[in-house]
Amino acid sequence: MNIGIRCDAGPRTGVGHLVRCVALAEELTARGADVHFLADLGGVAWAESQLEQRGLPWHPAPYDEVGLVAAARRLDLAALVIDSYTLPPQQSAAVRRAGFPVLAIVDGDLRGQSADIYVDQNLDAVLEEGEVRLAGIDYALLRSAVRQSRPVTVPAHAPTRTPKVVAFFGGTDAYRAAPQVARLLTETAAGFDATVIAADESLRAELLAVEAGPGQRFDIIGPTDHLPKLLVGADLVISASGTSTWELLCLGRAAALVWVVDNQIQGYERTVARGYAAGLGRLGEFDESSVATLRRLLTDSDARTALAASGWSAVDGLGVARVADALLARASSPR
Repeated sequence: MNIGIRCDAGPRTGVGHLVRCVALAEELTARGADVHFLADLGGVAWAESQLEQRGLPWHPAPYDEVGLVAAARRLDLAALVIDSYTLPPQQSAAVRRAGFPVLAIVDGDLRGQSADIYVDQNLDAVLEEGEVRLAGIDYALLRSAVRQSRPVTVPAHAPTRTPKVVAFFGGTDAYRAAPQVARLLTETAAGFDATVIAADESLRAELLAVEAGPGQRFDIIGPTDHLPKLLVGADLVISASGTSTWELLCLGRAAALVWVVDNQIQGYERTVARGYAAGLGRLGEFDESSVATLRRLLTDSDARTALAASGWSAVDGLGVARVADALLARASSPR
């Protein structure tokens, strides 16, 4: 069975769409399907490497609906997955008219897409349209490296050790969050050992210019394929609210979230309100409350353990299997 995935990545778009599609592709290939990406990766080398190292074929994204239907026929697709904020809706509609089932991964707004199955993995998501609706974090699409690293029990935090912190903001950090968060860490005047991921050399230079205080240490590294392993060793993770949030919860990490763009605010507010993660506020608008929240998490091991327990119990890591079940059932049914 051949499954196509039409998704986007790019310096401004980020890599969230690609990451969750890669998670689904891993599950589908493990079940014997052949997955073909029809993707616009925006020249992001890290995004390209995610497909190459998994042996996932990558074809340039077709320009219009005629091209997309032609690609579906050429590849003999049993179904097409779409995950894009910019794909014109007439393309998904044309694919369905041509007889190919479509699964659309969305974030609240359907953006006019036509699909047989809609998946919205966001917390408390509700979908009102579609023949099949898979909504909520029970359908979070998590990569195998994350699921395999999920601890059997909730991690407990020792009260005496200097907390290990990991801060990352996607494959491109398009809004340059890392230096702002590094400076926020120093303002807490609390001790920490922080690994911060710099998406490019200019961000690395900015991060190296941040002066750590007494008992504070920064280690600046580049994008890594071993992020799940790095996260497992962290006492506190700071990241943008988005696709990576569900990975952090599944891993039982104490997480502090930042919202960077407007489409993240709903997920941010819901996750913080449920007590699954702490909130530091909007990027560029950190204040004394942000500093106080971060200081508490660095100095209070019980607060970190409580956050970790709440998040770990919320995301079981089985969402990708549930979505694959629904997709393969639809792809196998008569057109």
